[in-house]
Amino acid sequence: MSKIRLLQEPNKSFIVFKETNPFSRWHHHPEYELVLITKGKGRRMVGDHIDRFKDNDLVLLGPYAPHEWMCDAEYFEPNGHFLGEGVVIQFLPDFLGDKFFEVPENIPLNAILNESARAIEILGDSKEKIIEIMHGIIDSEGNDRLYQLFSIFKILSSLKEFHILASTAFINQFKPDENTPMQKAMQYIMQNFQHQIYLNDLLEITNMSYSSFYVLFKNTYRMTFKEYLLNIRVGYACKLLTGTLQNISETAYLCGFENISNFNRQFKHLKGITPSEFHKQVHEKRSALYL
Repeated sequence: MSKIRLLQEPNKSFIVFKETNPFSRWHHHPEYELVLITKGKGRRMVGDHIDRFKDNDLVLLGPYAPHEWMCDAEYFEPNGHFLGEGVVIQFLPDFLGDKFFEVPENIPLNAILNESARAIEILGDSKEKIIEIMHGIIDSEGNDRLYQLFSIFKILSSLKEFHILASTAFINQFKPDENTPMQKAMQYIMQNFQHQIYLNDLLEITNMSYSSFYVLFKNTYRMTFKEYLLNIRVGYACKLLTGTLQNISETAYLCGFENISNFNRQFKHLKGITPSEFHKQVHEKRSALYL
């Protein structure tokens, strides 16, 4: 896994960056990061969480939380031009001193920053306010830029509508300074779950025997590799079916299942209902909210 770092200007204490190049692949870094996708849609992966994203996706990431935003093919033109855009704010935990986030007045903010180790999708009115500030901070300089960041901190300190993304189990097992076999395996799984993944591929990547890999994976993630991969695929299917995608066959394909019958069988095994029943229930509940 790569440790991609943005360049920090010597006269600035934190980073504000407008991204117009293809978004970085699966990576991590020691900074907190606030990511706003201003133009783009596709697949977002944070830790062991996979979801779809679109314009105005806003996520706060803690230090070393592994992540990747991958835009759909329509955002890559044949001539190599990338159509996606984003705004990124990065700051190190001690950029304002060792104790700034630990003072009594910052207890609520520090709590949110601690939660961001698992990544936080920001929602509601707070999201709209932060997006407005982030659009303005791009063209700001000097102390104006710093005070705009403080305005974001103030909003985060009273954040009410948000969604925590990665599981506790994943973050607890993730050690940023070690390129362990399980990190290599997880990176490969998260980037390739939509395609056929063979156990031999993982044994080669991790340079482990079958028995060693089986035991270590199960001890680390409390399930076998096949069970974990199935949970990732079905979880992603639920995200797609909760959204606007209604074609069950297309959903199966996008989640890495080779045929619709296997998709239906595995989905029902984990969720207790078929994908069609799941989709119907979700949209019936959603419609009832507007009656």
